[in-house]
Amino acid sequence: MPKLSKMLVKQDRIPYVNPSEPDFLLSAFFYLYISSMIIKFNNSIMKKTNLIMLMGLLLLSGNMVNAQSKTKLLNFKKGEVLDILLFTGKPEMGKLFPKYKKTAFAFALKTGYQPQPLFSIAETTQGGFQPGTFVFGKWTNMQSRKKFLNEIEEEVPDFHEQRRAMWSSFYLAYYKMPKDVSFEINPEKVVVATAYWRNDENEFKNYKNEWLRKAKNQGGKVLLELTDAKSSVGYMYKPDYMVLIEWEDRATFNAFYKENMKMGNNSIQNVNQFVIK
Repeated sequence: MPKLSKMLVKQDRIPYVNPSEPDFLLSAFFYLYISSMIIKFNNSIMKKTNLIMLMGLLLLSGNMVNAQSKTKLLNFKKGEVLDILLFTGKPEMGKLFPKYKKTAFAFALKTGYQPQPLFSIAETTQGGFQPGTFVFGKWTNMQSRKKFLNEIEEEVPDFHEQRRAMWSSFYLAYYKMPKDVSFEINPEKVVVATAYWRNDENEFKNYKNEWLRKAKNQGGKVLLELTDAKSSVGYMYKPDYMVLIEWEDRATFNAFYKENMKMGNNSIQNVNQFVIK
């Protein structure tokens, strides 16, 4: 573990986990659980002892560096599978994750899983679902993704029990990429993920086009659009449309948000919207 003098841990800094490090995921989950707690706490009422304890947990990871200065680049080739995982950790997660890492996570790596950056959800701006973490993942192809889903229970009989013990909620959407996609997530910007479930297909198409037009007019930059979600039993999350938008600052997003709220919701069944950090 690096010397303490080399590890700068502050509440207003988001550590980034290097996916090439073997212990990155355990470190990341430690951080993301604690980070989600920090975001939701009011700084004015946090006791010094709580801060010390939180910092101590963060210091358990030797693979973290400051991500406020790091833009995260994600690349997906045509035919690869992009995962989006949304979950909220329990206090027991840090204690239980080493077993999960040696069993389920090891099998995922064996079958073609490639870890990607993990993000905290700073705020839920639409919808009642409020997970703490937003995770990208990558699989070699759809065959490797399905192999994991089809064989994990045989390889790790207590797979679902392990997940329930560590996470109070856990949802999955995955997508076969129809083309090469590359995008950056800049910590200096405001990045918002929005998921829509539609009512009538034609009405929603008109709604989406108007939504995108307003977003671009207000300065939003489309980073990623996803359709045709797939999921798995017990972790079902299948929005009809998922979009990731970068905003210059919170003021520009807020201006769009006000316009969005005037559009009505007759063409949609449900919406989730998260600010990710």
